[in-house]
Amino acid sequence: RGLTDISLLERFIHLRYVDLSKNKLQDLSPLSSLTQLLWLKVDGNLLTSASMQELPYLQVISFDRNHIKDLEGITHPLLTNLSLKENKIQTVLGLSHDQLSSLQVLELRGNEIKTTAGLGVSKLKKLYLAQNTICSLEGLEEFEELETLHLRDNKLEALDGFSDSMKCLQYLNLRSNGIRSFQEVEKLQVLPMLQTLVLTDNPCAEEPDYRLEVLARLPQLQCLDKELIEEDEQEEAEQIRQTRLEK
Repeated sequence: RGLTDISLLERFIHLRYVDLSKNKLQDLSPLSSLTQLLWLKVDGNLLTSASMQELPYLQVISFDRNHIKDLEGITHPLLTNLSLKENKIQTVLGLSHDQLSSLQVLELRGNEIKTTAGLGVSKLKKLYLAQNTICSLEGLEEFEELETLHLRDNKLEALDGFSDSMKCLQYLNLRSNGIRSFQEVEKLQVLPMLQTLVLTDNPCAEEPDYRLEVLARLPQLQCLDKELIEEDEQEEAEQIRQTRLEK
């Protein structure tokens, strides 16, 4: 509706669900009186900051397609789901586990993030970092409860940074990066629960016997590039692995 001013909302103190998407908002301060708010969507506005007054019951926020540059000032204690897709965020610093102890899903697709260093919310279950410019993975050892990690369309050439403390990670998407060698893939052996891996559109996926080479290194996989592992593939990969061990 082209709204630039939402001060009228200040008096509706019992509102729980608010959708202000596709307007021209630059200021959300009138929402600070909505202390019962559970769900907020402000996609497609002109916001340059996600900072807001702390709201005690807020559980879901979506700030997609704004002009937000950092993650400072997000402090809602019951927030479980935070989306900041397609903004201008360059660093993941600014989020604090002490203030976001309930956060489980963080969506940062389509920003300008270069590294994962400093992402201080260790209870995350799902982390979406596709379509950024990430070239190094740092600080991942804190994510002991992470189950899903999306890193599609980044600039990764090495897979250092994964840790055996990531004992819940089951799904990892690395599509469209710059991973050339199976030695890099081998570094994923530290992930004890990894079941699904996506490596399509990496240079290593063009190598002969690509699927078998990956399975020989990661025998626990159940699905590679959205295709289930067949029993005969598993057996053939096991033979390759045994032969190499004997050598």
